[in-house]
Parts: sequence; structure tokens; C-alpha cells
Amino acid sequence: MAGEHGRAPQEGREVVFGLDNVSVSYTGKVAIRDVTFEIHQHLVTAFIGPSGCGKTTLIRSMNRMNDLIPGAAVHGTISYHGNDLFGNGVDAVEVRRRIGMVFQRPNPFPKSVFDNVAFGLRLHGMKDDLKDRVERALRQAGLWDEVHDRLKASALSLSGGQQQRLCIARALAIEPDVLLMDEPASALDPIATQRIEDLVAELKNRYTIVIVTHNMQQAARVADMTAFFSVDVDEKGRSGVLVEYGPTSDVFIRPSDSRTEAYVTGRFG
Repeated sequence: MAGEHGRAPQEGREVVFGLDNVSVSYTGKVAIRDVTFEIHQHLVTAFIGPSGCGKTTLIRSMNRMNDLIPGAAVHGTISYHGNDLFGNGVDAVEVRRRIGMVFQRPNPFPKSVFDNVAFGLRLHGMKDDLKDRVERALRQAGLWDEVHDRLKASALSLSGGQQQRLCIARALAIEPDVLLMDEPASALDPIATQRIEDLVAELKNRYTIVIVTHNMQQAARVADMTAFFSVDVDEKGRSGVLVEYGPTSDVFIRPSDSRTEAYVTGRFG
């Protein structure tokens, strides 16, 4: 959605991620190739596109989660506030602290609600004011009022939507700069999905958010910027490509590429 007077919403905002000719492969097979674009501060950026176009692969590269997959390799440059994320001496653990991630399915630890949120704080040595930090994260995730009297209960006793907000609280507790969300509502019912979308709208005032979604209506509702990816086939096989990137209203209402138009109008994908 373009800003007032038709200005693009990224105008004047700091670049958080700069991707320059980025390709990601698994054991030599290219999953997504030649991606170049910038993601700006305190906006919600959605990645949309058909299955197999590399959306999750790309988002997992943005906090070096793909380092944990044998055979995964990133080519090109992904910069974070101007620094090469894969440069010599860059600590991948610190990268993941600053660039938090929420996955497709809620994955709470088999611990209490409190210990789920406190886990990362303890891991990173952020143990001062532990109770206050846990409460603040749960409030930011819109969960405090529902769980404040059951902090010692198992996180697995919560509903699916509550578990996902708990995972968001766990990510927020360690004070990240960015929140990456890989289809955070795809396993949830419509009411829980609405809670997640409302939460995303609130959190972008404090965080830069990148969300992968198969739900185009969700992208249209929550995202300021949208990147549409598709699948290209050449002599080397199938790989994901970035087709179009811009303000969400432009991508959905005035797409500049016929492939984008075909996807957003439901003619393919």
C-alpha cells in the first residue's frame, strides 16, 4: 500500500536487507536464483508465489538457518544493515538473535509457558530482570492476559493459536531487530489467523517483518511491500526467480508483469 501522496512506503527508510544476485542451492541443485532487491525498516514485506518457488529457502537464508542444512550454499551477497551476513568473522548465532524466526507450525518446547519464553534469554545470558522480560515479550505477542495465571503450565496445553503467539513471544524476548515469519498462520483456524495478522500490524512499529504466505488475501491485508516469486525452467532444471517487487497495492492492482497478474487473479499457482 503506497504511502500518502502515492509515495512508495520504503521512501526515506533505512535498508535492513540488501540482496544482490543471491542464489541458493542444495547439493548443487539451484532452488532460487539471481534475486536482487532491498527490504526496508519497519515495514511488513510479504513473499508470495506458488509452491516450490524458493520463498522459504530464501527467508531461511536471511538469518543463516540454511547453514544447518547439509549441502546448502548461498551465492551472491545478503547484507544486513550494510554488513555481509556471510562475511568472515560473522557469528551465525548472533545473526539469529538479531533476526528472529517464527515457523509454519507452532513449535513450543515441552516446557512451561514461562520457560519457553525464558529459554533464549538464558541461552544468550540475558538473565537480568528475567520475569519482566518474559512478561514484556508475552504482552508484545498479545498473550499475557491469557496466560499470566498459568505461566507454570505446559506450553503444550495451549491452543494452536496461543502456541504460535508463544513462539512469537519467544522470538521477541531476546530483542531482535527483524522477525522472519514462514507461513505463521497456515496451520491455524480463521480466528487465530486474525489474531496473528493483527499482531503483525502492531509489531511493525518496532520490528522489520518479512512474512512468507500462500494466502494472497493475507499478503494484501498485512504487507506494505510484496515480492512475487515464480518458477522458471531452463536447461539446468527448475528454480525459483523473483518476478516483481513493489508496494503491495501495485503488485495486486497494477502488476507490471503478466506472470504476476496471472497469479494474483488466480489463473495459475
